Amino acid sequence: MNFILDFFISNYVMKKHNAVNKLLKALGEKTKLKRNEFSDYIAFHGIGNAYKKRWLCNIVPADLLKLSVKEAVEIIATLSEGGIFYEKFPDEIETPNYGDNWGRLANYIEINDRAIAYMDHGCTCKGILSCIKLLPAIPPSAKSWANCIILSQIWQNIYGDAYEKGPAEENSIYGLRLNTSYSDNIIDYSIVDKISPEEQLKAFVDLAHFRGIKTGFRHVISADQMKISTPYKDDVTFDWKNPEHQEIYIQECVKLMNLGFECMFIDSAKHIGGYDMGNYTGVGALPEYSQMQYILYEIRRRSGKTDISFVGEKSSDDFARYINMGLNAGTDFITGDDFYVVRDLSEKLKYSRIYAPGVEVTNDNNEGGLSYEQKLNRINSALFGYYLASDKLPSFMQMNDLFPLRYDTNTHHLMMTNPSYSTDGTAFSHWENLFAKDDGREYNRRAGELFAWALEK
Repeated sequence: MNFILDFFISNYVMKKHNAVNKLLKALGEKTKLKRNEFSDYIAFHGIGNAYKKRWLCNIVPADLLKLSVKEAVEIIATLSEGGIFYEKFPDEIETPNYGDNWGRLANYIEINDRAIAYMDHGCTCKGILSCIKLLPAIPPSAKSWANCIILSQIWQNIYGDAYEKGPAEENSIYGLRLNTSYSDNIIDYSIVDKISPEEQLKAFVDLAHFRGIKTGFRHVISADQMKISTPYKDDVTFDWKNPEHQEIYIQECVKLMNLGFECMFIDSAKHIGGYDMGNYTGVGALPEYSQMQYILYEIRRRSGKTDISFVGEKSSDDFARYINMGLNAGTDFITGDDFYVVRDLSEKLKYSRIYAPGVEVTNDNNEGGLSYEQKLNRINSALFGYYLASDKLPSFMQMNDLFPLRYDTNTHHLMMTNPSYSTDGTAFSHWENLFAKDDGREYNRRAGELFAWALEK
């Protein structure tokens, strides 16, 4: 029964404190907010009935990452869809409500929070603060479907958490430690005496929800890519046949759902139960099919949330298999290269209201090579490939698809390694050089125009 007590305690603690204001105080800021007139002036608007939906576009990430958290919060407050400017961030924020099966229609945008973390002379930290700063540049949700940010990293990784490494040295996000605190790459541990790691994550979630955006996290299921941490003992490799390990896995996910996250992206989900193992590229055993059914059911039950979206990496045409597992969307089934193929698939699956395979722009294994025009075409297909917006397929894209990376790196490289691109050792130089510059800004503007037309759907 401990999980019931944990549920009530965590919810009590989260509701008792305004996590955003607590974060501002921990950073030495005052909680009174001031309207950001410049952002108010330059913000992109949705077209037509979506005119009140606003975000910052025609940017490169360094434009926002160089700001303070206080400045970012003020921009977020300024872009309020309701038109009300809150001089103090509200105490309670609800997630945008698109029903229990919102994940069936959503656009999932994965943000590599480690890559945009604060890199300073060899150390990596404060990734969640960078995500807060980037929030004003993520398009809000549309009338009929949600946009959802997936964070690449939450837990500690096992190859050198908190340290940058050379561009050819392994430091994979796909290997993680459970039963310990959250990643040093992500949390600002210099202020944990004033605000806990959980409350820092909660502040991000509340600000995303204020922006009309849902939130999720990536999780692996390959046993040899996970370690279980125990105080005063060596880490042990995860074992799906060990009931204690399974319980830790569930508890870790429930904790995040209780902080307000509402989506879990499951790496290698297609192969659960030994399915299509000839194409499996993970390391280690996978859970059995019935075992994963139980795990997803328990996460929903223990968190008390019926609206969690479970997204499986990779899909196939055996849709009943994924529906019965408890998934809402699957990736890598179709690209957006052919608009009419996407629209025809949307029409074919319009009666499937719980689960659908999705349209991919790019995924976490992408090693580059797509032109800007090809990616924009895929985004167009993902946002408009239907006869009715209520029949839209889910879509999947990466940070690189909104904010293009520099020419000599790619999404998968940044998942596998943790290099700094700083020329002087400072965080700002890394942010400035990680992404494409003038052409990246122009691409971001063009991608923003597509979202602007889609938001009233």
